[in-house]
Amino acid sequence: MSTFRKLRQSVAQILTITRLSTAGPGWVKGGGLFAFLLAASLTQIYISTLFIDWNKDFYDALQKIEISETIRQTWIFLALTAASAGLYLCGEYVRKILLIFWRQRLNDKILDVWLDDKSYWRMQPGMGDLGIDNPDQRIAEDCRVFIEHLLEHTIDLITRVVGLFTYLTILWSLASFPLHFTLLDVGITVPYYLVWLAFLYVFGSSLMTHWLGAPLKGLLFMQQKREADYRFSLTRIRDWSDSIAMTGGEAAERKLLDERFDNILTNWRKVIKREFILGCFRRPYFQTVLQVPLFFALPMYLAGHVTFGGLMQVRSAFSRVVNSLSWFIFEYPKLADWVATTNRLTGFLDAADAVKSETEGIVTIETDDTALIATGLHIQTPTGRPLVLPSDFAIRKGEHIWLRGPSGSGKTTLLKVLAGLWTFGEGHLSRPANWSPFFVSQDPYFPLSGLLGAATYPFGPERYSVQQVAEGMQTIGLAHRADGLGVQTNDVVSGLSGGEKQRLAFLRMLISRPDWIFLDEATSALDREAEAELIALLLRSLPEATIIFVSHRAPLAGKRWREFDVGNATETTRIGETDK
Repeated sequence: MSTFRKLRQSVAQILTITRLSTAGPGWVKGGGLFAFLLAASLTQIYISTLFIDWNKDFYDALQKIEISETIRQTWIFLALTAASAGLYLCGEYVRKILLIFWRQRLNDKILDVWLDDKSYWRMQPGMGDLGIDNPDQRIAEDCRVFIEHLLEHTIDLITRVVGLFTYLTILWSLASFPLHFTLLDVGITVPYYLVWLAFLYVFGSSLMTHWLGAPLKGLLFMQQKREADYRFSLTRIRDWSDSIAMTGGEAAERKLLDERFDNILTNWRKVIKREFILGCFRRPYFQTVLQVPLFFALPMYLAGHVTFGGLMQVRSAFSRVVNSLSWFIFEYPKLADWVATTNRLTGFLDAADAVKSETEGIVTIETDDTALIATGLHIQTPTGRPLVLPSDFAIRKGEHIWLRGPSGSGKTTLLKVLAGLWTFGEGHLSRPANWSPFFVSQDPYFPLSGLLGAATYPFGPERYSVQQVAEGMQTIGLAHRADGLGVQTNDVVSGLSGGEKQRLAFLRMLISRPDWIFLDEATSALDREAEAELIALLLRSLPEATIIFVSHRAPLAGKRWREFDVGNATETTRIGETDK
């Protein structure tokens, strides 16, 4: 891809994310704050023109040794400095307000895309081409970084463009002196040579900057990814600390952390090497950009065309023109980081769009029938490997189904198909309209909202009274934990044993009363007697509910269970143990 096409693509991506951040309800507030920032920056340009005039007046007064005028110019300098500093502080305050405002809008849009229609599940790593890495970083970190760059670079660029025309007008009026020289015995005269020299000087420097710094974008993109991978590994240790500690896995975890940190170091060395190469040009340019104009303007002074104060005025105007034109050079590393961040956010949105627009695979429809009916199911892994699972079956409302089979045979995958999550394969699945399924896994998920929030998830504690939840805890054998309902932190939940967590998941079902219940090894941490008690309680409390129970061992409670042998894709009917 050519450099121009890459630039055009990057600009289009930036504009897309910018529209997500700024358009829609509330745009007037954001636009007003942005207008204030822009006005403050443009006012700074006006103040800088006053500084240009001040340079001539101050240095002329010094040359003429006019003490009173020198003192007056000193007070003018202090007044201009105070005005500039006050304007800067007000602008910074408003900028931070606008930053969090636009970041919140972008965050909301990204979360909507991620959570809508369960896109977050399809976008997991390992889900084929649709999977993305570290969505947490893209939402939390990349949204913040994008808005910071957006505010910084848009205000700066607009200010530089306006300032460029302002300073060019001043320089044009001051630099009318022509430059005369001879080349190959031909006399050449260049009027307004300082103006043309400014453009040539910065143009050549910009080309050199891009040539040296072009690899930075890809390196910074990779650095963000590897930093996120390392943070994810640290989070895994925190979340699985019990298992790691009990199995003595510290050495293995340390090895993994060292490997991921080594990846950070390897890429970081490439980043700093490239930044050093770029800095070998940028830093001398930065340090000389304010002094080079003085040498360029010397012919005017030596020819007697301007006074010493006039020379300093021309130097100041030329420096500001070059400084405005040098925006690309000064901001190149930040621009590369902005483009890398934009690429990550764009990749996130593209993956979400691909998930929503995907039409191939298992098709799920809603009908007026009360049954869950599968027709011609041929389930595959994301890589296309076929799974031996039932292809044609119907589950009627109120039935009790036992799914059994060896580990790895696809029992959990079949549940995901029934939930409408797993679409890899082909076939049709029709389910009742407005059904209310409830899925419970072997290791149930609990939100970071305390014991009350965990017991009432996903509906929230405001839907149920504390007394209702406490009575439910008494029923399922967690009465000794009921005191924790008033604790808002997640310490109580994290202190529950595996069996207690599974009991708490049963409490969720009892108080939410779903029509369809899917239990995926949901009693694996309980002994047989406790399992039978909870299943019996569930059947008594929700006699009309359809239950699909995945387990290696047969359910002891219940009158009649339809048995699916997932490994052999066969179906039988089994009489419950309690009826024998």
